[in-house]
Amino acid sequence: MVTIKNPEEIKLLRQSGRILASVLNELVEAAKPGATTRELDQLAIDLITSAGGRPSFQGYCGSREEKPFPSALCASVNEELVHAPAAPGHTLRSGDIVGLDLGVDYKGFFTDMTITALVGNVSKEARDLVKVTKKSLDKGLEKIKEGNYISDISRAIQKYVEDHGYSVIRQLVGHGVGYKVHEEPSIPNFIAPGQPKIELKAGMVLAIEPMVAVGDWRVKTLSDGWTVMMADGGLAAHFEHTVVVTKNGYELLTQE
Repeated sequence: MVTIKNPEEIKLLRQSGRILASVLNELVEAAKPGATTRELDQLAIDLITSAGGRPSFQGYCGSREEKPFPSALCASVNEELVHAPAAPGHTLRSGDIVGLDLGVDYKGFFTDMTITALVGNVSKEARDLVKVTKKSLDKGLEKIKEGNYISDISRAIQKYVEDHGYSVIRQLVGHGVGYKVHEEPSIPNFIAPGQPKIELKAGMVLAIEPMVAVGDWRVKTLSDGWTVMMADGGLAAHFEHTVVVTKNGYELLTQE
């Protein structure tokens, strides 16, 4: 069921989102050559906790019978698309791109955000991919207002990505958020066959997250049970914001 958050709940989500955006921006600054993802993970835990929040991914099991997620931060490097645990750790090198995906629980209200960071001297191929992925998120956000549909977001993201020669991931999608890490509705970054026609209504809280690849869109999950990487070994990027739908547009919750 798609939920509508009330004004008091949205106030708490704003605070959750401010904490998340502040912490994630610090992580991007810390993602330098020689840094480890374990160090970034510990920094995230320390900053979130000191701000009065809780890292919502740490220990998360999802809806399946999975082993708990082992870190607070997802740190997905290069061909890793999403959900790569930050521990036991990976040392970042100049030329890497790393998707830093983080969630915050503040007084029972959840927000979700991702930035793909450039580490050191990055190739033009990687830089262009990251630029297009970030812009595709903006294109999706432009379609958010009461009376539009989830499919309007999906169509805008897919068109922008494919017009620039990249692939949209099919197996993973955006989602509702707020009371839990993941809620209804699903928000594909492409027009899916049989996609339900879901109208946007003021008070819906959504995590919009385009995931884009240089090559083919197919992915595989590694033996850790969490890390999703590109099947063809190509580069991938990921950006995400949490927003609340308003009468005339949206409010960005994951901002300082």
